[in-house]
Amino acid sequence: MQAPKPLRKALLDWYAHARRKLPWREQPSLYGTVVSEFMLQQTQVSTVLPYYDRWLKVFPDFASLAAASEVEVVKQWEGLGYYSRARNLQRLACEVTANGLPDTFDGWLALPGVGPYTAAAIVSIGLDLPHAVVDGNVVRVLTRLYAIESNFSNNASAVKSIAPLADALLAQESPGDFNQAVMELGATVCTKGQPSCVICPWRPYCKAAGRGDPSTFPRIQRRAVVQKSVQRIWLQTAAGLLMERIPDTAKRLAGHYELPLAESCQDFVSINKRPLVIKKRGIANESISEAIHACTLKSGVEPSSCLSAETDLQWIPIAQLESIQISGPHRRWIRGILGTANS
Repeated sequence: MQAPKPLRKALLDWYAHARRKLPWREQPSLYGTVVSEFMLQQTQVSTVLPYYDRWLKVFPDFASLAAASEVEVVKQWEGLGYYSRARNLQRLACEVTANGLPDTFDGWLALPGVGPYTAAAIVSIGLDLPHAVVDGNVVRVLTRLYAIESNFSNNASAVKSIAPLADALLAQESPGDFNQAVMELGATVCTKGQPSCVICPWRPYCKAAGRGDPSTFPRIQRRAVVQKSVQRIWLQTAAGLLMERIPDTAKRLAGHYELPLAESCQDFVSINKRPLVIKKRGIANESISEAIHACTLKSGVEPSSCLSAETDLQWIPIAQLESIQISGPHRRWIRGILGTANS
């Protein structure tokens, strides 16, 4: 292992002038740190930025978030995906509002939605406690720095293996800046594809750069991408747009609306075989192609007869679409189809 002291100095010096100006860094607060860490889970910084600003205007502190309705909270999160994060963040706000803010790693780890990475980020950045963070960026940077040739079966095993190394390297006197600096290095310089080694502050120390093969690290077995095809319908009448509500018990997007699955409506609609649009989205390791077909009610079928106790189908007036919870991709697709129809 390289001597930690020069590594720490080189990285912190670089971070002092190269770090991105992000709102949770420019106006730091414990609440802002918590919100940003929840939003940044599996989500890029560029996507989070507008949501973070709007969120703090609506919910400026733990107390206001705790007092809000779940519907309002999820609505503000709409489009970020992984909605359990929003619900857990509100549950966390309720707990700390009622019982006070934890001041230890274990205290934060016990709160809803907080795993080891998030707890380490919160206490190091928000409380200046020496706990190293390990995420995908950190794994990539450190496996390259030390040319770690281990083959990891998945991301979790890579994180577990790299954690002791991250702990040993951590700058104890400035853990928050150091943690952010390593992640910043991975996000902006030591990137997945072609790392910018020429401007990396750790280039003189990096074994993978010295060997000329940094892009071969880390060696993690990736999950195969599953191709999936979905058929949906577009049925608009005087009653509104037919939508399907996802049950509250669903693991994904509980309580949200999406355009109905064709299989849910085949008994009462005639479907145009040629789709209006074909859209694509990714969820976890699934690549989903969604064909949206225009359709009409079969002869003699009234709009009210499309609804039953066995289905989650609902007619939503066009003017009310913006006020209900719709999954982010479907919100964009609906706006696009309505815009085309009205142009």
